[in-house]
Amino acid sequence: MVLNYIWIGFFLIAFLFALGQLLFTGNTEVFSEMVNATFDSAKTGFEISLGLTGVLTLWMGLMKIGEKGGMVRILSRAIGPFFSRIFPDLPRNHPVHGSIIMNLSANMLGLDNAATPMGLKAMDEMQQVNKKKDTASNAQIMFLVLNTSGLTIIPVSVMVYRAQLGASNPADIFIPILLATFFSTIAGLVSVSIVQKIKLYDRVILAYLGGMTLFILGVIWYFSTLPREDITRVSTFVANFILFSIIVSFIVLGLLKRINVYETFIEGAKDGFKIAVRIIPYLVAILVAIGVFRASGAMNMLIDGLAWLLDKAGIDTSFTGALPTALMKPLSGAGARGMMVDAMSTHGADSFVGRIASTVQGATDTTFYIIAVYFGSVGIRNTRYAVTCGLIADFAGIIAAIFIGYLFFA
Repeated sequence: MVLNYIWIGFFLIAFLFALGQLLFTGNTEVFSEMVNATFDSAKTGFEISLGLTGVLTLWMGLMKIGEKGGMVRILSRAIGPFFSRIFPDLPRNHPVHGSIIMNLSANMLGLDNAATPMGLKAMDEMQQVNKKKDTASNAQIMFLVLNTSGLTIIPVSVMVYRAQLGASNPADIFIPILLATFFSTIAGLVSVSIVQKIKLYDRVILAYLGGMTLFILGVIWYFSTLPREDITRVSTFVANFILFSIIVSFIVLGLLKRINVYETFIEGAKDGFKIAVRIIPYLVAILVAIGVFRASGAMNMLIDGLAWLLDKAGIDTSFTGALPTALMKPLSGAGARGMMVDAMSTHGADSFVGRIASTVQGATDTTFYIIAVYFGSVGIRNTRYAVTCGLIADFAGIIAAIFIGYLFFA
């Protein structure tokens, strides 16, 4: 229901804004631009879904090997005590626990292509125990918000963009992103826990969260001891090494279990193709709405208005050049990346705005894209409070990114 109102709102606001331009400035091109945006966005949505087909097919097949080989069961036992408390509605030792931890691990390593199919598999497994098939369950909402918070240890993609745009040290945003995304994740976890009345002061939850905090601090300490020019090289190697090690471990465990690894892969891969096809209409719908909103000029007006308000309030507006990235981030990952690249191209990769935009880009994930893809893949229409809690996580991550950016780069 919330997505319904948001989707309609994008179109109505865009139309009214364009109509105002026509009446007051005589601009007739804006309607042409919005119509073109509908076609371009629809094409983009289809291309993204088509691009996901191969990746989904690969990782669904590998996840099926992991499930039958026992890796998923091992992961479920390791993280089970924590998950049983933040996902109390899920059965203990259910394979979904392994899928969830694999998805969150891939996200933390900045491996988006690996995280999405794992997340879709987890959502499908949660849907199997969901009593109201068209309504998001508590477990599905918690999982989705943890995804939208975008906890990232190694922001490989952001560092690659910075390197391509000539940053003297592409990895200088590593620690700021790590800190900002941690705040985003904690905000998302707390907001959902409050709504679902989950007791965060439970000793097991505190132990896991405390351990995660110490681990993140350890990662920060380790990378802070490296020469700056080595951070990107080491972090990229670690991410790829861990990913391929996971693939090999799945296959080895499958061999030890004496399953037909190849046939098991094919079995899981077939599900990946089906999911990719189901995603198309949901993805096209949200991207078209966002594209029209951008093409109308409403986004630029919003940015200018916020900058004016901040200036009147006596707040430094040096960061406002990064606001397009911040505002676009919950709506469209590709759009936010485009805004980040534009900020770095316009102001410089090593500028304050360029670094703030990069930190914002890595601080959180794309709420509406994730909702459209994950919930759309299992046919959920009633998202309940998922959007609200997801946006709370986004807001916390963006605010943290701005403050941390001032601390590191001002």
